[in-house]
Amino acid sequence: MHTEHTQKRAYTEQETAAYIGMSRSFLRQSRMEGHRLNRTEAPPFIKIGRAVRYLKEDLDNWLDQHRKQAHLSYGEREHA
Repeated sequence: MHTEHTQKRAYTEQETAAYIGMSRSFLRQSRMEGHRLNRTEAPPFIKIGRAVRYLKEDLDNWLDQHRKQAHLSYGEREHA
């Protein structure tokens, strides 16, 4: 039972997509194909039986790793 003081630790695919601002298809595709050259690596996930879940702390770490500290270079702006 959830109370307003309990924070959820494991998110579903749909909740994860909303939390990180990416599509569910991005999550599915990156899970199935693994890391591909010139593609954003997907956040870590866990499987419990057939259920795929994403841990909040993994999502926060993944988001922090993709933070840009400086302005984009001219070449990066063309692809944005």
